[in-house]
Amino acid sequence: MCTLYRVKPSRDEIAALFRAPLPLTPLADTADELFPKRIAPVVRRASSAGDLTVDAMRWGFPPPQAGRAPVVNVRNLASPFWRTALGNPARRCLVPVSEFCEWEGETGAKQQRWFRLIDRDLFAFAGVWRPVPPAESGPGAGVCAAFAFLTTDPNPLVAAIHPKSMPVILHAEDHDRWLEGDFAEACGLVAPFPSQLMAVA
Repeated sequence: MCTLYRVKPSRDEIAALFRAPLPLTPLADTADELFPKRIAPVVRRASSAGDLTVDAMRWGFPPPQAGRAPVVNVRNLASPFWRTALGNPARRCLVPVSEFCEWEGETGAKQQRWFRLIDRDLFAFAGVWRPVPPAESGPGAGVCAAFAFLTTDPNPLVAAIHPKSMPVILHAEDHDRWLEGDFAEACGLVAPFPSQLMAVA
């Protein structure tokens, strides 16, 4: 499960890369390193006309009734908890990322290992989002939405460090398919990203 990632480019660079010219929501407490419950930039469709915008959202869906911690990763695509968001293109989003972390080593001596793409400084996880009432949104004035991103089986590069899963990284040409496709088409994009296009440090 991925619970740490970085976004290094500026908000202007994010808007330019994802063709999201609408004004960005202020990201007052965003940091380079993002953990669950932090506020992060998220790209979504702003209208039925297809315009994109960059919103500030909190990482982690409010948990089910029996849960305590925010739900930050989506793995079971058939779960009723996720199916509503996955089945509605308006509730899918792109999560801008520069690199993501998995931990390696024994308990008490774990080290961070950072994965990135070799040909891009910024890429996107396949994400979903939902509005949340102010009472559930936590700290952060004006933040009324939460997001999570999908995970899948790891490729060989990630599996050597984290054999359980890896985030769903979208190829740039698949961004529109993720944001616009039907449920089956969106689920068809859930696959390990090729190891040869990635590096780890």
